[in-house]
Amino acid sequence: MNSKPTTAQRAEILTQALPYIQKYYDKIVVVKYGGNAMISDDLKDAVMGDIVLLSLIGVKVVLVHGGGPEITEMLGKIGKKSQFIDGLRVTDQETMDIVQMVLAGKVNKNLVNLLQSKGGKAIGLCGVDGHMLKSEKVDEMHGFAGNITDVDVSSIVDVLEKGYIPVISTVGYDDNGNTYNINADTAAARIAGELKAECLISMTDIVGLCMDKDDPSTLISKVYVSDAPKLIRDGVISGGMIPKINCCIESIRRGVNKVFILDGRVPHAILIEILTDEGLGTMFVSGNKI
Repeated sequence: MNSKPTTAQRAEILTQALPYIQKYYDKIVVVKYGGNAMISDDLKDAVMGDIVLLSLIGVKVVLVHGGGPEITEMLGKIGKKSQFIDGLRVTDQETMDIVQMVLAGKVNKNLVNLLQSKGGKAIGLCGVDGHMLKSEKVDEMHGFAGNITDVDVSSIVDVLEKGYIPVISTVGYDDNGNTYNINADTAAARIAGELKAECLISMTDIVGLCMDKDDPSTLISKVYVSDAPKLIRDGVISGGMIPKINCCIESIRRGVNKVFILDGRVPHAILIEILTDEGLGTMFVSGNKI
């Protein structure tokens, strides 16, 4: 039976975290949060608590979220079937209206409210606000699924400078008044790159990148971006992981120091990764093994 840590043990834990707190103090950390990692209320509660803690010790956290399951659920309530092609949601105008309502409304404000209930200061934004995520259609087949053409992070910087946690839903815009459904991994990578973030953390529902995707014990703890093409050729990175990994690489090339793929199902995964030397998932960095 596990006993609670003593006061001295708690103090030791905090002391061991000090170098990491100093390393990340006043640095920007972008957290991408979405999909199945958002479904459990207990896990969501833990993630928001971690983000507030980081904010209170001086880390500038930017939370970028998706909400695919919530969108699918809402579409089902109006009798509309979700359709995906090449992993992207086919987004006609009616679907786009639902996407905007769910992401920029329900999901965004629920996360803001949860952060504030934990003692944090948060402000909800979407990619339309401050002309943050200028977009265009991926193609006609996908409707209003969008590619990002330009990023303006001035509104995010303003919010950070005032001591708030920006909570960003991935809805884009164009100059003709259209809105677009943007993939959250893509948006987080571009935003992190534009902010020159210290790191990008992608919360997922897998342990990280594994040599054998069905065997968590084959986790690859560190990947150099130069190795990624070979890992794709060898089939280690395949299917839906390819666009996710490409987003990791994109953010590194745009100036982010490190990218982590973490298992959002593990309580306090963010704190374990940032404030200890233990680490959990897969870290992507620039350069070569040699």
